[in-house]
Amino acid sequence: MGQMTNRPAVIGRGFPFRRSFNFTILAFLLVVPLLLACEAGSRAEAVGRGGAMSPTAGATGVATARATQTAAAEAFDGERAMEHARRVVGFGPRPAGSAELEQTRLYIEETLQGYGLATRRDELTGDTPRGPIPMANLIAEVPATPGGENRPIVILSGHYDTLNMVGVEFVGANDAGSSTAILLEFGRVLAEHAPPMPVWLVFFDGEEALVQWSATDGTYGSRHMAQRLSNEGRIRDFGAMILLDMIGDADLVIDIEMNSTGWLNDLIWATAEEIGHGDHFSSEMQFMDDDHRPFMEVGIPSVDLIDFNYGPGHRYWHAPFDTLDKLGVESFQAVGETVLSVLPLLADRFDRGR
Repeated sequence: MGQMTNRPAVIGRGFPFRRSFNFTILAFLLVVPLLLACEAGSRAEAVGRGGAMSPTAGATGVATARATQTAAAEAFDGERAMEHARRVVGFGPRPAGSAELEQTRLYIEETLQGYGLATRRDELTGDTPRGPIPMANLIAEVPATPGGENRPIVILSGHYDTLNMVGVEFVGANDAGSSTAILLEFGRVLAEHAPPMPVWLVFFDGEEALVQWSATDGTYGSRHMAQRLSNEGRIRDFGAMILLDMIGDADLVIDIEMNSTGWLNDLIWATAEEIGHGDHFSSEMQFMDDDHRPFMEVGIPSVDLIDFNYGPGHRYWHAPFDTLDKLGVESFQAVGETVLSVLPLLADRFDRGR
C-alpha cells in the first residue's frame, strides 16, 4: 500500500483514460485465465488481510463485516450539504490568495465551530508560476468514540479553492463547492455521532494550477501537508485518506480511480453496492492526478472519489457552466452515506491488522 504505480496519470486533469471496447476484450482474454487460476488463493489472502473483496465479487461483498447503514450515515442530510454549496458559491470565484477564499475559510471555520469542532490553519506559501501566494489548509479533528482513540486516523478531504479563470465568473459549484459542502455536513454528523476512529476533516487550499497543471503547479496544499506529516514521522498514525472531488454532479457516476489504493477502492465500491448506491459507482476505470497522490507517495493508503465526466462532453468542467443547478441532493446523499458507512469497516480492518 502507498506505492505509486506506473499507470498514466491525467495531465492537467484533462479527460481521464477510460477503457475502450478493444481494451476490454484484450483485458478479458489476457486476465480471465489468471483470475480463474488464482481465485481461491486471492480470496483466502483477502480474508486473511482483513481486506474487502473486490466489488466484482458479487454478493460476498465485504468478507467479515458487511456494510450497514450506520447511525451517522442515516443522519447525513444531502439538503444540508446542498445549502452549504449554495452559501459557498455565493462568495463568487474563490481562487487561491483571494479575498473570496478568505471569506470561504471563515465560513468553514465558523460552521465547524458551531458544531463544536475546533479548526486550525495549516499555513503555507505556494511557490507558484505567478509568484508566492499565501495559502492555508483547514484541519478539524473529530475525536473517536470511547475505545477508538488509538485506532489509526482517517482523513476525509477535499479542496475548497476554485480555478482562477481571468475574465470568467467561475463559481465552481461542483469544483470545489461540492467537496467543501460534503465535508461540512460530515462535520455536523460526526460531531453528533462520534466515529469509530479519530477523523480529520481536511480542506485543501491550492489544488488548482495557477498556469498549467504539473508536478509543481497544483496540489499545493496536499503536497505541503503530506510532506509535513512525513517530516514529523507521523505517517503510521494514519490508516486511510479519502478524497472527495466533484461529487455533487446531479448525474453522478464515479469511476474507479486506478492510481488509488486497491483495497480502499474495493471497500468503498462494495459498501456502496451493499447499501443501495451501487448505481453511482461504476466499474469503469480512470487514472487521475489529484490531492490524494502526495499521500500515496508518503505511504498513506488513499482513494480519489471523483466524477470526472461533468456534463455533455465534460463541458461543465472548468467552465462558467459549473453552477448550482448542475448539482443534485441525491448525489450528496449517496456519497455521504457510503463514506460514513465505510468508517466502521475501516475500524474492523484496522483492528484485524494489528
